[in-house]
Amino acid sequence: MDTELQQRLQETKAWLAKEYSGIRTGQASPGLLDNVKVDSYGSQVPLNQVGTVGVEDARTLRISIWDTSQLAGVEQSIRDADLGVSLVTDSSGLRVIFPELTSERRVQLLKLAKTKLEEARIAVRSARDEAMKAIEKANKAGDFSEDEMFSQKEEVQQEVDKNNRELEALFSAKEQELNK
Repeated sequence: MDTELQQRLQETKAWLAKEYSGIRTGQASPGLLDNVKVDSYGSQVPLNQVGTVGVEDARTLRISIWDTSQLAGVEQSIRDADLGVSLVTDSSGLRVIFPELTSERRVQLLKLAKTKLEEARIAVRSARDEAMKAIEKANKAGDFSEDEMFSQKEEVQQEVDKNNRELEALFSAKEQELNK
């Protein structure tokens, strides 16, 4: 089995899981702010490098900023990220309040989740095609017989099928989370 193929399949699964962590549901999760970049002393840095993000309650995150002079920049960065959240500034930092999801927003988020799943499937197909071409090339070069080529191809397809089932499971879990 091609270790490069396995690595690409694992990377695809990890990418999809990361993308799904950024799709917000009714629950507040610090992972939702992972993609927010803050202008800090002239460079763009992740939010977690200028403060701590914690869960205050089911729909509220608390951001404690280490350098209070950056509070306005952090607030603006979150607004620019267009996450559909409310922001409240107080003496100890910033509160990010997530509204309840409307049914319309749930449908939009499910479409986004399906789009991300399809992007992952395309990456898997691409990796499979490259592995199949490598097997055929090795066969033509005489590295192994026709029977070995077919068994190698079957192994690749089984690995791809297993990975696709895992991607489907990630989507199903996200779908259930969104429909709560």
